[in-house]
Amino acid sequence: MDRTAALHAWLTRHLAPGFTLSAPIGDASSRRYFRIIRTDGPSLMAMDAPPASNDCQPFLTVAALLKPALRVPAVLAQDLEQGFLLLDDLGETDMHSALLQADGAGIQTLYLSAIDSLLALQSASQPDVLPDYTADTMADDLERFAHWYAGIHLGKPLQGSELAVWERSRALLIGRAQAQGKVWIHFDYHSRNLIAGEPMGVLDFQDARTGPISYDLASLLKDMYLPLPEDFRLDIAIRYWQKARAASLPVPASFDDFYADFEWMGVFRQLRTLGTFARLAHRDGKTRYIDDMPQALAYLRETCVRYAQLHPLFKLLETLTGITTQVGYTF
Repeated sequence: MDRTAALHAWLTRHLAPGFTLSAPIGDASSRRYFRIIRTDGPSLMAMDAPPASNDCQPFLTVAALLKPALRVPAVLAQDLEQGFLLLDDLGETDMHSALLQADGAGIQTLYLSAIDSLLALQSASQPDVLPDYTADTMADDLERFAHWYAGIHLGKPLQGSELAVWERSRALLIGRAQAQGKVWIHFDYHSRNLIAGEPMGVLDFQDARTGPISYDLASLLKDMYLPLPEDFRLDIAIRYWQKARAASLPVPASFDDFYADFEWMGVFRQLRTLGTFARLAHRDGKTRYIDDMPQALAYLRETCVRYAQLHPLFKLLETLTGITTQVGYTF
């Protein structure tokens, strides 16, 4: 019996006859979601997380932690041995889809709602509850760029002086990230993991941990699936910082310092994401993610050209990709 059939059979023990399953939703991991259409009530969601490559327990743990502060799915039934969860449905329209249909005012409203939910997440932070995003784990995550993107995707393994530049740049990025104030981070807080509504619904939080306060904002405002002009990013970042200060969250007292942290965190995330996209394409056969790489590179070039300490990384990116950009001003 394949997993979809096994999931359907499991659901028959919890639901009245006559329900149907949508096509699978999501393909960035082996975890899949299905919308359940029922004749006797509102739609529900089913998670299929094969136990060989997934553990449902972190989802359950984080859902319980976040439920008081955020609109997250309620767990209605579970079978951890098979890797199945039955969840309530937060809605069919994710933030990404809503943004594509919104005008300027609507776009701003959606992002303001997203930062309000982010602030609620961060304000719920408790020490020693979620695992730390350690410097060693950050280094391992960035190695996806060196191995999967540079080495496998581009066919240019880093060695010699290029490897030295990479290792120095990696150390700088990790040091800057680790120096930030720490809060709970969703770890993948972008438009496809948020459900439009008030408050914003939040999905795919199972990898949540304690980490740098600008991490999730960088994920949101430097979203590889929906590029934003910098003046808009700056406006939302200012609004976020003002609210974070009012909520006594650990952001710098100077917005300039916070924005620099945010930009460096974006560089970290874009490098990590390029490695992840390359791994999805070349290990897992999900080649559609290659189409999202140019936006990550655009964000990288935009930021690295500004900061003198990141110029060697900027030059390395030019060497690897063959894309050149006129160097402008630095901070």
